[in-house]
Amino acid sequence: MSRTLVLVRHGQSEWNLKNLFTGWRDVDLTEQGHAEAKAAGQKLKARGLKFDIAFTSALVRAQKTCQHILDAVGQSDLQTIRDQALNERDYGDLSGLNKDDARQKWGEEQVHVWRRSYDVPPPGGESLKDTGARVWPYYLHDLQPHVLRGGTVLVAAHGNSLRALIMALDGKSG
Repeated sequence: MSRTLVLVRHGQSEWNLKNLFTGWRDVDLTEQGHAEAKAAGQKLKARGLKFDIAFTSALVRAQKTCQHILDAVGQSDLQTIRDQALNERDYGDLSGLNKDDARQKWGEEQVHVWRRSYDVPPPGGESLKDTGARVWPYYLHDLQPHVLRGGTVLVAAHGNSLRALIMALDGKSG
């Protein structure tokens, strides 16, 4: 029985382009982001992938990435589940701030700790550990059953929510 889980990060967003912390802010894709999502879809089509179900976050940048992929593989009407459990890590008080400005305000080292440590959240936000605590139970309850039944499952989400999921799948923490 074949089991396939395809994880895709959304294409470039308007705030990625502006070097802003995005988190749970609902920001659209740039023209480049749309092109990246369509290109990902073409690559998956070239591999002959057909999905049984798709999952995405509650944020438009991931939803549009998911739809571009499904359009490319000829499955525009495929059942797609949207859930905030797959949302990007919540950057709290950093959301909407320019990353360079944040480094000037709090220092390079502190911002690096907030962004790259496993268990230190930014003020008012989530750590990667917190994000994993949200994503992993959702995976076990909602996604994994489709995979275990031999399904081909698409997940279009965000860098940190996918990173937390991959760490959990690999049995890693911190």
